Amino acid sequence: MSSQFRLLRERRFLPFFLTQFLGAFNDNVYKNALMVLITFQAARLGADSPGVLVNLAAGVFILPFFLFSATAGQLADKYEKSRLIRATKLLEIAVMALAAVGFARMSLPLLLVVLFLMGMQSALFGPVKYAIIPQQLADDELVGGNALVEAATFVAILAGTIVGGLLVMGEAGPGRVAVAVLGIALLGWWSSRAIPPAAAADPGLRVNWNPVTQTREMLRFMLEARTVFAAIVGISWFWFYGALFLSQFPGFAADHLGGDERAVTLLLALFSIGIGAGSLLCGRLSRGRVEPRMVLPGAIGLSLFALDLWWASPAAGAFAPGQELAALFSRAEVWRVVFDLVMIGACGGFFIVPLYALVQQRSAPAHRARVIAGNNILNALFMVGAAAMGAGLLAARLAVPQLFLVTAVLNAVAAAGLFASEPAFRRRSAAPTSHPGPRRLP
Repeated sequence: MSSQFRLLRERRFLPFFLTQFLGAFNDNVYKNALMVLITFQAARLGADSPGVLVNLAAGVFILPFFLFSATAGQLADKYEKSRLIRATKLLEIAVMALAAVGFARMSLPLLLVVLFLMGMQSALFGPVKYAIIPQQLADDELVGGNALVEAATFVAILAGTIVGGLLVMGEAGPGRVAVAVLGIALLGWWSSRAIPPAAAADPGLRVNWNPVTQTREMLRFMLEARTVFAAIVGISWFWFYGALFLSQFPGFAADHLGGDERAVTLLLALFSIGIGAGSLLCGRLSRGRVEPRMVLPGAIGLSLFALDLWWASPAAGAFAPGQELAALFSRAEVWRVVFDLVMIGACGGFFIVPLYALVQQRSAPAHRARVIAGNNILNALFMVGAAAMGAGLLAARLAVPQLFLVTAVLNAVAAAGLFASEPAFRRRSAAPTSHPGPRRLP
């Protein structure tokens, strides 16, 4: 089996890969620029409570996934997918043009409206993003293709977060961000123009615009195949786990490592690099087969390394605040934290890649996008639950390392339930489908 990286030389994958990477990158450039602006330049925006606004902004971005995912899944099943992707990229250009106006006026309400519209555009793009992969790739390429997409997504999150924070600094920062996000959106549309056609799965579908009744219908589709539903629950659990960890990095870096904003970025980088490396290694070791059993080592590692991170974490206040990165790396205990975070990310890659491939392979093609839209809604619910649990445990005076311990234990329970309830995760490989693979394009 040739390397998964050969897909990056083929038209049926490369334009889509670039389009989704640029979209994730742009989301995070804008989101982090806005967070930094609210946190450090609140006076310019007329913001009185920056802490409250940062949490409000997180909710503003995730709300559209509940409101629009049901419609997005139907549209992705009804229409030809490359055309739909180009439409979402045109919407992104319009949204980023509005963002430029918001930055020019330093209007916080307008910038929050843009954040909501970005969430809407992401919600519309999500189902078609994952539904087009099994149409453009053969069954023996699914894991490799998903590995590349997941690795690129977390690299985009990391790079976008760093770039957004750097660009927004200084008096001219908002203007630089406005130019950047609009330029990235234009690049995304340009790359989407080369995506080959992917036929509509159900062109006769009548769109139900009621998100409540359509969400119930998507749940019925998700439950049609028990393996698919189990995989979706597993994916949602991973986003719960990841959201809980990522949200603790600022507090962990400041209180337990004595670091500053650069230390927070370092923790995010370690986690993202780990997920990227784990995703690619999973794709390589799968040798073209969708291997549900590869979820098991990922699940075990997510608990073991989180437990070790709890054990290895320095006590709060053990080190003076505001230390340079060089000072942090001079301490042996920090290298253990580095190792644990990279390994948590790598195990996350092993956990998530087979699950996405399994959903794509086992879902009925006629409503695959609606199943993925349902997955996105469940993901959002789990992430909201993670935020609520994290806030509640911190309010109960648990330290951040103790949250890592709680997460490790919960992960062990969730993984045990997943493997006990679904035999597919104990078998060697998923049964192949009748999908013969795409026509090869140059």
